[in-house]
Amino acid sequence: MKETIQLKQENLSRFAETMVVPTYDRSKVKTGIVHIGVGGFHRSHEAYYTNALMNETGTLDWGICGVGLREGDRKMRDILKDQDFLYTLIVKHPDGKVETQVMGSIIDFMLSVDDPMAVIDKMANEETKIVSLTITEGGYNFHPATGEFMLDNPDVQHDLVNPDQPKLVFGFLTAALKKRRDSGLPPFTVQSCDNVQHNGDMTKKMLLAFAGKQDPELAEWIEAHVKFPNAMVDRITPVTTPDDIELLKTDFGILDGWPCTCEPFCQWVIEDNFSNGRPEWEAVGAQFVLDVTPYEKMKIRLLNAGHSVLGLLGSIHGHETIDGAVSDPLFAKYLRAFMDAEATPVLDAVEGIDLDVYKDSLIERFSNPSIKDGLARICLESSAKLPKFLIATINENLATGGSIKYATLVIAAWCLYSDKGVNRHGDALDIVDEMKDELRRAAEGTGDDALAFLRIESLFGDLAGNERFTTLYTEMVNAIYEDPDIARLMEKSLADI
Repeated sequence: MKETIQLKQENLSRFAETMVVPTYDRSKVKTGIVHIGVGGFHRSHEAYYTNALMNETGTLDWGICGVGLREGDRKMRDILKDQDFLYTLIVKHPDGKVETQVMGSIIDFMLSVDDPMAVIDKMANEETKIVSLTITEGGYNFHPATGEFMLDNPDVQHDLVNPDQPKLVFGFLTAALKKRRDSGLPPFTVQSCDNVQHNGDMTKKMLLAFAGKQDPELAEWIEAHVKFPNAMVDRITPVTTPDDIELLKTDFGILDGWPCTCEPFCQWVIEDNFSNGRPEWEAVGAQFVLDVTPYEKMKIRLLNAGHSVLGLLGSIHGHETIDGAVSDPLFAKYLRAFMDAEATPVLDAVEGIDLDVYKDSLIERFSNPSIKDGLARICLESSAKLPKFLIATINENLATGGSIKYATLVIAAWCLYSDKGVNRHGDALDIVDEMKDELRRAAEGTGDDALAFLRIESLFGDLAGNERFTTLYTEMVNAIYEDPDIARLMEKSLADI
């Protein structure tokens, strides 16, 4: 067994023979980016591109200071701090090949629960040019059906009257931008890296709704001066497992308390719309465009929706991982039928993209046996995801007379999933959703009212009033409650292909 060495700055040279390590002088890196929500995806994506840029060009103005807004972020902060904010990126290829690289682009990490004013000051510092976000769909605080900012959120109400002690991201952004304006400094760019369609536009809308309530004059300044580039982000990044930590110890002799694993594929398409300069991420593979809309719609309606199709149907069936589900020929056929018959017809033309090739690549990526992306993670916060990923596709196909049968079965499965919380074998499912209790209460009424689940208007809008949809949904939800053999229902839907 190899000698194990703690991952720290002073030990980097000892790893250089076996893996790629930062070649730039981290002591000279300045904080150009403050990032809120340091998790696996940020570390495999924006931090990865930024590390590559510093290695490639020697530009040291774009170091990242992470920010955690929750007490639950303390563990990540503490582990990274003990490692001088270094971590290992483990790239797992479908053929079993593993590539490892030490990442150095994160140079600090702050917890707002300890000192919110220090976080505000960091964002307001002249060095900070970008504040970026990976706060998940739920972090944007918009009503799933209307898309409007939810002012009645208790944390929003707290932040409106406590501008120096905010809890939510919009309180921090507003306070920091106010300091920038009052100091005569140009604003930072607010850059969403989340899987939200028109993520920059959505961030701007939510921030202006909050700031407009707290300080209307500041809101006018933000609208006039702050940029919110839309972007499409893509890299499958499963939860780090103890086996990943053990792999680094046994094969490379590295003690890393929280490495990050991901697939080889990585994509970032960004609108070139920044307030105060930006990194030259295009030098390391990012793509800057005038309009990201067709790219993000393609990704959300195919990849993200495809994940949800496999996640909910696969969970009911008893599959545990994405690769396990898509290696099942029935699930692979069903997924492709959904993408071809329901998702693709509502997409816009995407310059430079062959959609058939893109869909083939998704099946290949989902099949990567080295990733083992858990379905519980895929189904995490489905109430924040499905309105944009799947229900929007249903609505568009209802409007055009297109197929809805594949997506409708997924909604019926979501009802059973929310109600019973077990797979067809009776094994408990790990359900994590901010609306979990409301979803369960609505789903429990299905026996008396087949449309009970659909009556959550915040998620489904007026779907419960659409006769074409409710006729099919009623048939499917009754069938799945009578017999949760989801494979039988999938086969029935596929029978006419």
